[in-house]
Amino acid sequence: MGATSRKTVDLSQYPDLVVIYLGMRVNALTGIKTLFGFGPKISNAVAAKPDGLLLHEPIIYSLFPLHAGMRQYWRDFQSLESWSRSEPHKIWWQSFLRDSGGTGFWHETYFMRGGIEAIYDDVPVPIGLSRFASAIPARGAMFSARKRLKLEGEPPSPPPVPEETA
Repeated sequence: MGATSRKTVDLSQYPDLVVIYLGMRVNALTGIKTLFGFGPKISNAVAAKPDGLLLHEPIIYSLFPLHAGMRQYWRDFQSLESWSRSEPHKIWWQSFLRDSGGTGFWHETYFMRGGIEAIYDDVPVPIGLSRFASAIPARGAMFSARKRLKLEGEPPSPPPVPEETA
């Protein structure tokens, strides 16, 4: 047997790195169609090489219930926020909030400089951070990622869905 090859990474070129885990969980039979319908959409969005997206990796969280998602590495929060407020993401989000299609959606975002934020929509059982931290309504100061992180400044554009209609 050979010696273990042990390596680490030099992230000095990425001081504002953001890692986001996203997931879609099937809650009802109709959710299978919804989940599989997103595959090509996500692939096309990644193929378009959004500014700031460094890496996209698909993940299967479980087969029963079917729960799939992705891990993405972004250069900085501004890039991620700009993309999430533009098309096609804006349209996906508006559609999901009108009808989750038998699925639940969540994300957890981790920041190189510190900070974590998360959201869980139509996720019937606690997962991730919500398994040990109190889940509270995503309203007011908890409505948007920028507000949950207590970041200063204005977002690059209006939210895909105003809080009053979400």
